[in-house]
Amino acid sequence: MEVSSSFWLGFFVLVIFLLALDLFVFNKKDDIINVKKALWLSLFWISLALLFNVGIFFVFGKEPALDFFTAYLIEKSLSVDNLFVFIIIFSSFSIKSEHQHSVLFWGVLGAIVFRALFIFLGVALIDKFSWIMYVFGAFLLYTGAKMIVEEVRKKKHPKSDANLKVSDNWIIRKVRSIVPITDDTSELKYFKRINHKLYATPLFLAVIVIEFSDLIFAIDSIPAVLSVSTNTFIIYTSNIFAILGLRSLYFALRGVMTMFHYLKYALSAILLFIGFKLINNHHAAVSDWDFVIENTTSLMVIGALLTVSVAASLVRDRNRNRYKSINQ
Repeated sequence: MEVSSSFWLGFFVLVIFLLALDLFVFNKKDDIINVKKALWLSLFWISLALLFNVGIFFVFGKEPALDFFTAYLIEKSLSVDNLFVFIIIFSSFSIKSEHQHSVLFWGVLGAIVFRALFIFLGVALIDKFSWIMYVFGAFLLYTGAKMIVEEVRKKKHPKSDANLKVSDNWIIRKVRSIVPITDDTSELKYFKRINHKLYATPLFLAVIVIEFSDLIFAIDSIPAVLSVSTNTFIIYTSNIFAILGLRSLYFALRGVMTMFHYLKYALSAILLFIGFKLINNHHAAVSDWDFVIENTTSLMVIGALLTVSVAASLVRDRNRNRYKSINQ
């Protein structure tokens, strides 16, 4: 699938327009984004991604359109893990609710740049060293298994992470050693001049941590979407549409994230499945192995895992509430 430079240019113009729309129209006031508004914005971003998907279908055909949708669903699913991190970051830096959208905006802007570097590097590595697909697959298997082990540990020892403070990590300590920091979060300012000296605020530190956390998540998600396609246009555009809608999804779900008790198990299973798919499909491509996992199968498996995990979480929460009401 050949993609001309005009399509790339058109996409970047679209992204700039959407970012400007989000900053100067949807959220021109630094108000707290309520659940109703966040749900409408989430619907807007998802609809926009699906509309773009339809455009790919008519311009490039059925298979690239299926690749885009599968990659979008994978990235959207794995990005849910970011939402838990956002909650920890904002709590750790005491970021006010009305300032959180601005912080996420600049975090997303950085992610747009860094994701491009990761994707182009990943595709270049695959083109030069095809065996690296085995490495990517093994890494996803390891990450998925590790996530399950960590989640089980958290359930057994919930107090072990109770005092987690991202503001104490080595990145922030390094920034603090270079730039003077003020603890003032009263205004939407990333830098503040005090007694003729420039200080960084906790909002700036929060952006730094969000950028770093996105890099960590990209190490998992980029190999995962590369299991769908190695076309840079399909992978990058699906990634960006998933990221653009991440902020509104956070504001829509931040109040109920703790209800999704089994969601991380589903994300772990998705990583395990995609890791197996990467290894299996690459082995099939370089040998006489006939068994290949198609993207349609991936869609069904991912959709089923997410649906079952959310449904099981809701049932668990309802049963716990019923049990509490009976024993009160």
